[in-house]
Amino acid sequence: MSEVTTNPAVPEDDDLPEQLRIRREKRAAIIGRGGEAYPVSVPKTTSLKEIRQTHKDLAIDVATGITESVVGRVIFKRDTGKLCFATLREGDGTEIQAMFSLDKVGADLLELWKAEVDLGDLVSVTGEVITSKRGELSILASEWKMAAKSLRPLPVEHKPLSEETRVRMRYVDLIVRPEARSNARLRPKVMSSLRETFAKREFIEVETPMLQVMHGGAAARPFKTFSNAYDMDLFLRIAPELFLKRCIVGGLERVFEINRNFRNEGADSSHSPEFAMIESYQSFGDWNSIAALTQQLVQDAAMAVSGSHVVTHHDGRQLDFGGKWREASLFDLISEGVGQEVTPQTTLDELKRIATKLGMKVDPKWVTGKLAEEIFEHVCEGKLGGPIFVKGYPVDTSPLVREHREIPGVVEKWDLYVEGFELATGYSELIDPVIQRERLIEQASLGAKGDLEAMQLDEDFLRAMEYAMPPMGGMGMGVDRLLMALTGLGIRETILFPLVKPEES
Repeated sequence: MSEVTTNPAVPEDDDLPEQLRIRREKRAAIIGRGGEAYPVSVPKTTSLKEIRQTHKDLAIDVATGITESVVGRVIFKRDTGKLCFATLREGDGTEIQAMFSLDKVGADLLELWKAEVDLGDLVSVTGEVITSKRGELSILASEWKMAAKSLRPLPVEHKPLSEETRVRMRYVDLIVRPEARSNARLRPKVMSSLRETFAKREFIEVETPMLQVMHGGAAARPFKTFSNAYDMDLFLRIAPELFLKRCIVGGLERVFEINRNFRNEGADSSHSPEFAMIESYQSFGDWNSIAALTQQLVQDAAMAVSGSHVVTHHDGRQLDFGGKWREASLFDLISEGVGQEVTPQTTLDELKRIATKLGMKVDPKWVTGKLAEEIFEHVCEGKLGGPIFVKGYPVDTSPLVREHREIPGVVEKWDLYVEGFELATGYSELIDPVIQRERLIEQASLGAKGDLEAMQLDEDFLRAMEYAMPPMGGMGMGVDRLLMALTGLGIRETILFPLVKPEES
């Protein structure tokens, strides 16, 4: 059996590889004899999983007298003279043996089984539930029917799919790899857990626009599009923050949204241009209360998928999310990493000297706080196993955050690190519309100087703030990254269909 082809183009039959040509010939033969290669329906009375559960204690070599119709994908097939065997697999990975004997299924159907069925085909098999002489739970077929003819062979079992093929053809990955099916089912468990945790705390789930007149709520480069109906440029959402805060102004005191965001930036093991995020805002909270909420969300998710605060990653490593998580000052971590004291008051020139000493390349457009954060990422990259809250970020990189109530030069913002990457960020939100206007004007100025990640001046958001925005804590957490933290996988494995470049013809 050859490796699955990755060329989406379908050439003329004469130019097809042998396996593809033979399968198309079999399809034509089915249709030619008056059969259906792709019927509208096939017999199915139960699932393979239900049969496994109902007859799990069946003794060896027993005939139950119960007839069922099941449907599955053929993943193993052995044809002999008067007795053929196949293994059928359901979408959840449950498998069962199907047996085709001459005396039960008849000569015509047995020969059609041998001639027309390949690995990868979806078939319906009707027959008695039995156990074989080896104790294998089986369906002893009295009838079978093609449910869908596969025109492409499955990958060779002993030759694992490459990561690129898994990502590009997730449908094949889901067929052949149990881990892919498990990962796909993990996500809804996490989503349900997140919603349940919020519901217990009386948060309201809302939806905000993906198409926006101006982008805001994060420092990121947006995707730009155009509306024919409105004859205007629009942006794909980089964050829902400014709309969720409008909800808070309107009296929805606890809100959250599980949303798709789009950022026109790089892609790597922890970044994707399109990704899922959860954002929440709580009136009369602050960065401490939202940190406690975030910890509870993650711990509940861990419990939902593993039954414990200790999760086991795909490579066997374990990560403990239990207890109270560590906290550390951003500037203390910078000082420790560079071997000298760095504070919020350290000048841009001094930070440039430190960066040069570290061998870093400094972008001349970086403001003081941005350079401090870049130095932090340089010296701490991959070292923050966590979970750990890194607290106290520079004012000039945090235009939507309240200044620290005690420490000058920083804001009440934390980033949560797990396994070396940022999982979530939380604030004591800035609610003074006058200061917020000053901050956004400064951002607009940076944008005019070429900063593609700078925020825009959103007059409607400022008008909403002027109706009195209550004190609050806010949080954003990457859902894909939460799955990374729970499984140890890269982001392209936690997203079912990540963005990939088109194949070359």
